[in-house]
Amino acid sequence: MGITRRTFMGRAGILAAGATVGIPSMVLSANWKEEALKWQPQLQSKTPEENAKDESFWAWVRQCYTLNYNLINLNNGGVSPQPKQVQDAVDHHYHQSNQGPSYYMWRILDQGREPLRRELAEYAGCSPEELAINRNASEALETIIFGLNLKKGDEVLVNRYDYPNMLNAWKQREKREGIVLVYVNLDPVRMSDAQIKEAYVSNMSKKTKVLHITHLINWNGRILPVKAVADEAKARGIDVLCDGAHSFAHVPYSIPDLNCDYYGTSLHKWLSAPFGTGMMYIRKEKIASVWPLLAPEKPESDDIRKFESLGTRNFALEQGIREALEFQRWIGNENKHARLQYLKKYWTSKVASKADVEINTPLNPESSCSLVHLGYKGKTGAEIEQHLFGKYKVHCVAIDYEGLKGVRITPHVYTSLRDLDVLVEGILSLT
Repeated sequence: MGITRRTFMGRAGILAAGATVGIPSMVLSANWKEEALKWQPQLQSKTPEENAKDESFWAWVRQCYTLNYNLINLNNGGVSPQPKQVQDAVDHHYHQSNQGPSYYMWRILDQGREPLRRELAEYAGCSPEELAINRNASEALETIIFGLNLKKGDEVLVNRYDYPNMLNAWKQREKREGIVLVYVNLDPVRMSDAQIKEAYVSNMSKKTKVLHITHLINWNGRILPVKAVADEAKARGIDVLCDGAHSFAHVPYSIPDLNCDYYGTSLHKWLSAPFGTGMMYIRKEKIASVWPLLAPEKPESDDIRKFESLGTRNFALEQGIREALEFQRWIGNENKHARLQYLKKYWTSKVASKADVEINTPLNPESSCSLVHLGYKGKTGAEIEQHLFGKYKVHCVAIDYEGLKGVRITPHVYTSLRDLDVLVEGILSLT
């Protein structure tokens, strides 16, 4: 849903009130706010599918980013650029900090973490007492992986398409402590949701203590049926850890809907938040039993803030998250999701029938969104990447991993149809 004038200005007013103690309002020009509000009646009067095709609106969204028009960035799955108001907010807070670091960082900006925690929790659909702010999904998930109470012989379910940082953390525990990793055999291109669920269930045993599952696989964009698998795990007393690095602010959901106990994500991908921002979720009743990676005074506390004992941190980045959230809410989750699905269909439909082109992602809306793996018979991912960038200045990333050979294409809300036409031309010129 969009944001009403009352809600939009109300939030700005709350933040402006904070400016009396040094926390400024959103660092936006009045013109930007007024322009944003002008779009709201139109967005609210149409369906998300209709809004997805309104090129005038998305052209205006594109203008909110500071893009280099000599480069077509289709690697937003790695890290996304930030809208200008997010950049301006970070700059403002950073320069403010330098006016008196120990005062502005610890006495002023640090006071903004609790309001930010509440806003993130509202967006994520959980309690603020279940959410910690950190730097990225790897930090969030590895903190949980190393903090869980496991003993020699305990089994953890993973699959080879889980993110390497997470697998490496589990492998380290396996090597040092003797836990056992059980690899679920998945084919993220061809298996149905029912088959994926059965693959996990068939590997569950009395020794299984933790199920590690990736919501949206970073290699090819396959959305896994997390809730269906988690329901089976929870019925057997198995804890569920979900990697939401690529699904948060990409596909609409609330974290509790996944029925997981633990969750981590990066905010600098699909939320377009400042680089090096992320968050962790732990179900309230599980917090006390997870050991922090960086020890606070009371490591067995049930206070989620025990996972934020980082010491000096980049306060400017943290406070910039708020503007990214505002931008996301202004567009609306459903509108954004519909647009990303529309962009996916737009370019894949133009190349899928070409001989030698391989789309290694299920394209139905339930199984994927904006992240798609493209292969071409006889070519490596590096060769495809070099061709697209060398001749068309299309930036993507080569993915040659576990049977997937090609490149990952990830448009974002600022991507234009013209950008995708160039991509299509580049793909069709492959020989």
